[in-house]
Amino acid sequence: MAIHPLAGTRPTATMLANIPELITAYFDARPDTDDPAQRVAFGTSGHRGSSLKRSFNEAHILAIAYSICVHRKRHGVNGPLFLGMDTHALSVPAFGSVLEVLANNHVDIMIAPNNGYTPTPAVSHAILTYNRGRTTGLADGIVITPSHNPPEDGGIKYNPPHGGPSETALSHAIEATANEFLPCATDEIGRITAEQARKLSTTHLHDYVSAYVADLANVLDMDAIRAAGIRIGIDPLGGAGVDYWDPVVERYGLNIEVVNREVDATFRFMPLDWDGRIRMDCSSPHAMANLIAMRQDYDVAFGNDADHDRHGIVTPSVGLMNPNHYLAVAIDYLFTHRAQWSAAPAVGKTMVSSSLIDRVVAARGRTLMEVPVGFKWFVAGLHAGKLGFAGEESAGASFLRRDGSVWTTDKDGMLLGLLAAEIRAVTGKDPGKLYEELTQQHGTPYYARTDAPATREQKARLGKVKPQQVHRATFAGEKIERILTNAPGDDNPLGGIKVMTKNAWFAARPSGTEDVYKIYAESFLGPEHLQRVQWEAQALVDEVLGA
Repeated sequence: MAIHPLAGTRPTATMLANIPELITAYFDARPDTDDPAQRVAFGTSGHRGSSLKRSFNEAHILAIAYSICVHRKRHGVNGPLFLGMDTHALSVPAFGSVLEVLANNHVDIMIAPNNGYTPTPAVSHAILTYNRGRTTGLADGIVITPSHNPPEDGGIKYNPPHGGPSETALSHAIEATANEFLPCATDEIGRITAEQARKLSTTHLHDYVSAYVADLANVLDMDAIRAAGIRIGIDPLGGAGVDYWDPVVERYGLNIEVVNREVDATFRFMPLDWDGRIRMDCSSPHAMANLIAMRQDYDVAFGNDADHDRHGIVTPSVGLMNPNHYLAVAIDYLFTHRAQWSAAPAVGKTMVSSSLIDRVVAARGRTLMEVPVGFKWFVAGLHAGKLGFAGEESAGASFLRRDGSVWTTDKDGMLLGLLAAEIRAVTGKDPGKLYEELTQQHGTPYYARTDAPATREQKARLGKVKPQQVHRATFAGEKIERILTNAPGDDNPLGGIKVMTKNAWFAARPSGTEDVYKIYAESFLGPEHLQRVQWEAQALVDEVLGA
C-alpha cells in the first residue's frame, strides 16, 4: 500500500470538496436505474454514495425513506422514529428529504433541537430507552451518515426497534422496495415540505444530548474519572458529537479539553489519510495526526468518526492504539471491574479481529462468540445481556451497563473513549501500557490487512467457498487446526474463509465495492512469519479460486 506523500498533512484548497456542487447535484442529478452503481444498495452500514456519482441523490433518499415507511407498517412498528444526522454536507438535504416523507406518512418523528447533529450511539440509546418495558408502540430510528467516508459522500442507515443495525433480511427488503420506487421517486412519492413537517404535531424535539449524557454514570465509573483528575483530550474530527462534551464536563466535572470544535462540511482541518484523501477515520494514524502530536499533553485522548460510532484511542506511551489492541485491553479491564455483571455474559468478536482477544477471554474464564464481519451480528446478544462486550477490528464496540443490562446495540465511540479514561483513572496506567502487559502474558500478535485482485466471478466463488476445497494439511509451517466458512459463534456464513493454526490465521473475504478480496492475517511468531502468512494466504486462495 503506497502512502501518499501528503498523508498526515492538511489539505490544500484545491483538495476540498465543492459543497455547492454537491448540494446542487443532490437535487438536480437523476440516477440511471439501469446502472447497478446508481441503485440503492444496503451494505453492512446502510446505503452510501455521492451525489456527484448519482449514487446518493434526492431520489435515493425519498425511495429509501418511503421503503422504511412501508416496512414499518408491514412489521407493526408504530412508535416514534428517532431521526439523526452527522456533519457531512449531504446529510443536511438528506435529513430534509427523509423528514418530508416520514411526516407525509404520519410518522411520529423525534429530531434534535436547532437542527442539531446526532451521533449514531445517541440514536441507539434513545430507541432502547424508549422501548424499555414496552411490547407495543415500539420506536426505531434512522441516521443520516456515511460514517468516516470522505466529505463528498452521503449515507443513510436504519435501526429497527432492537436499536442496532438492521439485520440482513430487513436490509435487503428495504433495498428492494426502494429500488422499485427509485425511477419515479421524485415525482410520485408523497411528501410535504420540511418546513411544513417541522410544524406538525407528529414532529417532536428530543434532547438527545441530555438523555445520553445523564445516563453515562450507569455504564461508566464517572466518579473514578473525576476523582483521578486525569487530563482527557478529545478530537471530534468535526463530527456529530462536538456538542456533547461541555455537558459531560458540567455534569460530571471531568478534566476534558476538546482540541478542535470546528464543524465544516469540507473537513478542511483534517489531516489527509494514507491515500491523500480526507477521511474521518479515527483508526488511521494519518487522519489522527493532530491528536497524536498532542499525546504527551493528556493522560489519555481519543477521537471519533463523523457519526461517533468508532473510536481511536491515543495514549502517551504508544500514540494511536491499534483497534485490536485496545479491544483486548477493554475486554480484560471490563471483565475484572464490573462486579455486578454475572458470570454468564460472553465476549463477541468478528472473524477478522485479533486472536489475542481469544486468549484474554479464555484467561478470564469467559465464553467467546465469534461472528461474521458486521456489528449487526452482535445486536441480539447485547440486547439480551448475553454479550457483555462486543467489538470489531474496525474500531467499533459497545458493552453493557454496570448493572448488566443493555446500553446500546450499535457501536459507541464516545463510550469506548470514556472507557479509556476510566481505565487510566482506575488502574493508574494508560491502555497502551496495559496492552504491553497483556502481550507479556499471552504473546505479541502481528496483524495486517491487504487486498488482492479478483474478478467478479472469483469474488462470487470466494463468498461461497467450502472447507473441503482446501487441499492442504499445513499452512505457514504449522498444522492447520481449523478451516471455517461459517462463524463458530452463530453458524452464520462468513462470506469467505478463515484458516487457523496454533500461532497464526488468515481470513479472506470479497470486497463489496472493488474487484479485490481482502486478506486479514495475524501471527504470534513475529513480523517475518506474518509476511509468510500473507504470501501463503494469497496462494491458497488463488488455488481455491482456480487462478
